[in-house]
Amino acid sequence: MTDLILTPNLDNADDFYATLLAAHEGLTKKESDALHARLILILANHIGDNKLLEQAIEAARKAG
Repeated sequence: MTDLILTPNLDNADDFYATLLAAHEGLTKKESDALHARLILILANHIGDNKLLEQAIEAARKAG
């Protein structure tokens, strides 16, 4: 099992954030929520490690 990385780990994080925001342009709230859900499921499938995903969920809950 791999530990969840919670420190900055993205090359050009600002560029990624801009791309993420641009993907939501012109979408309704419902469409935007659906896009987020699809993105989460695609990335979860790519990660493929339930324990790591559970760590990510817990970290996200604590951060909110």
